Amino acid sequence: MVKFIIGRHLVGKKVVTVDGYDVGRFVDAEISPVTGKINALLIEPNLDSNFASKLKVDSGQLKIPYAAVQAVNDYIVVDRKNL
Repeated sequence: MVKFIIGRHLVGKKVVTVDGYDVGRFVDAEISPVTGKINALLIEPNLDSNFASKLKVDSGQLKIPYAAVQAVNDYIVVDRKNL
């Protein structure tokens, strides 16, 4: 069964890796205009996180490929191997 989540419920959700590293907070999504599928998540990085500081930040945001997303519930959980 597919579960649908309204985008506005995601804004501000904390993004963490599967092994517990804090990445930041969800800001927006990059969506394909052709298919309507999510290509990437745009994250406001946690500047206090050593892990997030090592990732490539473009215009103040991290771009995480949707393939890295493992779960969405209280947190957005991503696999850091796909970052």
